[in-house]
Order: sequence, then structure tokens, then C-alpha cells
Amino acid sequence: MNIKDIVKEANNAKIKLMGLNTEKKNEALAAVAKNIEKKQDKIYEANKKDLEFAKTLVESGKITEATYGRLKLDENKMRDMIKGIYDVIKLEDPSNKVLWTRQLDDNLILKKVTTPIGVLGIIFEARPDVIAQISSLAIKSGNAVILKGGSEANNTNTAIFEIINEALKSTEGFPNGAVTLVYSHDDIKEMLDMEGCIDLIIPRGSNKLVKFIQQNTKIPVLGHASGICHIFVDESADFDMAKKICIDAKVQYPTACNAVETILVHKNFKFYEEFKKELQNAGIKVIENPKEYDIEYSDKILSLIKVNDIAEAMEHINTYGSHHTDSIITNDDLNAEIFMNNVDSAGVFHNTSTRFSDGFRYGFGAEVGISTNKTHARGPVGLDGLCIYKYKLTGKGQIVDDYAKGIKTFKHKDI
Repeated sequence: MNIKDIVKEANNAKIKLMGLNTEKKNEALAAVAKNIEKKQDKIYEANKKDLEFAKTLVESGKITEATYGRLKLDENKMRDMIKGIYDVIKLEDPSNKVLWTRQLDDNLILKKVTTPIGVLGIIFEARPDVIAQISSLAIKSGNAVILKGGSEANNTNTAIFEIINEALKSTEGFPNGAVTLVYSHDDIKEMLDMEGCIDLIIPRGSNKLVKFIQQNTKIPVLGHASGICHIFVDESADFDMAKKICIDAKVQYPTACNAVETILVHKNFKFYEEFKKELQNAGIKVIENPKEYDIEYSDKILSLIKVNDIAEAMEHINTYGSHHTDSIITNDDLNAEIFMNNVDSAGVFHNTSTRFSDGFRYGFGAEVGISTNKTHARGPVGLDGLCIYKYKLTGKGQIVDDYAKGIKTFKHKDI
């Protein structure tokens, strides 16, 4: 099936998905989880083939060791993938929720109601478990989804996709074409040109991938191009807390987009040298006074910079950060409030690691990605971020002309 036919089928599916009740969606998700659990050996075998091929890509410099690590599916990832689907089943259905009701006049009632976005185009690299995460969120929120994974994971992507669709086809009343996988770079180019047929593009991958997509489509793009996260260690910060949080934010998963890249330290923080030594003892390469401030190292490397005060720290973050996630470590509650109100990022934290910026950790069940946009969704995007809203107005024959001439007047009463 070519990409145009796939998109056409997805648009047909989105209409049917909008009419599915929560029970039917959960039935489909349970079937998917059970089928993945039942056929996980098939996924491991496919992943083994991809890993063998990926070794040659690492040796030739075409992909990094970090990418190779994200490609590997082990028992922990498999367990989390299956559990993630069951977690989504437990979550409240985000679609068709009445956000508010307003009486415009007698028997003229306006409701603001959530509704699925429609057809999602998800373009991702390396991580094949993303297919199950995104598919489950799309199904629960009532969206059709077209997936394009990296070629380095083709075998694993295909195995998971086939297992998912096998389960969906066994669910009576679930529409065909709701979850689709495409493979070629030409498919991406065609998808990006399908404004009006695809409602939202969500890229998950390198800065290069995200920027390419943002610059080559008129379709709305949800995501972030980089993850340049900061931690500001204030003058009053507790040394042990600062050490623990900053090491976690860099070492726990250094290639993650929510890992810290720059630590700003108040000039009067009296434990500066001991703090720097603790970072180095944790295996971190510390670069003091870097020549560039907007570097995403994606490794056990970080910039360490002294600042005069909180104002300078906030100005630095708002200038050089990527508006992803930034944190302050302080025992001064006023400074914490100032920082959290004035740092312009999707996630602003106090006395905790930037690594908490994650859909699973936020209790979303999973996420389709993290957005630094200032549109309907920001930060980790879960179920709610895959819905928009519509206005439903119910009357009894009212016409605007009566209000324009003053025969009738609006009441505008929230009910």
C-alpha cells in the first residue's frame, strides 16, 4: 500500500475511532498487551537481527554507542513496554470530556468538549519500544497513527507492529488502518507534504531529525529540537542535596533529553571546589567556563559556570537553554518561587533532578514525546496532549439576528 492510501485509510479510521467508547478502546489495548506478552520471543529474535546489523553501523561510525543502547530490547524494557499498556488502560479516557458548560441564553447551551486530534504522524529513531507506547496512547485518546521508525530497527519495528495489528484485528468493531508503519525516507517526505490529511507530526530523535521536520512541513510539529537543561545551585543550597541531585541529573542516563548539561553555581556557594570534585569522582568530565553555552553533550560531560546571583542564572537559562527542563537547588523559598515563575521552560523544578521530566514519572502512563512548544501541549505529552477541543452548541431555533437587533440579550452564565 502506498503512503497516500495509508493516509486515506488512517483518515477513515480516525472518524470511527472518535465514536468508540472507553470499553472498546481498553479491550483493544488489553488484546495488544496480551499478544506482545505471548509473542515476545518473536520480538527478541527480530531485535537480535537488528543488533547484529547495528554493530556494523557503530563500527563504521554511522550510529553511536548510545543509539545502539537505545535499540536493544532487554527483559526490563519488554516488561516496561507491556506494563505501560496496562497503565494506559487504567487512565481516564481523555476524549469527549466536558471542560465547561455555559448558558448563552434560555435553551441555548454551549459546551467545550475534548476531542482527538485526528491523524498523527510519528517519526522516531532507534527505540522500537516507542511503537507500543505511542500506539497505546493513540488508541486510548482516539487518534489514528502513522509510524516511521529508524531503519536500524526495521526488524524489531515490524515484529511489534505486526503483533499490535494482529491484536487489533481480533477486536470486534475496531477500525482497520488505525495503526500503520511505513519504512522509507520517501514516505517521510510525502507525509510532510500532506497538510490537511495529517493533523500533527511528532518527531522523536536527534536535533538534526527534529529540525529537518520543523523546516520541511506546514503541518503542526510537536516536539523539541534539543534538551539543554540547567541546574542552578544557589548560595543557600545544601551541599549533600546539590551533589546527589546533580550527579543523578547527569549520570543516571546521560544521553536523555532531560539530563543536565550546564550547572550554574552561585559565586558565594562555599562548597564549590568540593562540589566540583564530587562531580568528577562520579565520572563526569567538568568543563569550567566553556566557550559555548548552548551545548548538548549527551554524555558524562557538563559545563560548570559561576554566576553572581539568581538574576544572572535566570538570564543565562532563558538565553541559552532549550526551554525543556531547568531546576534550582536552594533552601531559600523566595528564590525558589522567583526562579520557578521566571524561568521560561516547560518544566521548572525545585530541589530535584531534571530527570523527573518524563511522562511515565508524571503518571501519564507513557508519553509520545516532550514538547517545548507553547501551543496546546507542553512538557511530557501523554493522553491529554493528544486531544484538542471543540465547541458544542445546542439551541431551540435561536437566530443571531434577534440578538443583533436587541430583541434578545445574552445571559452568559456558567453552569
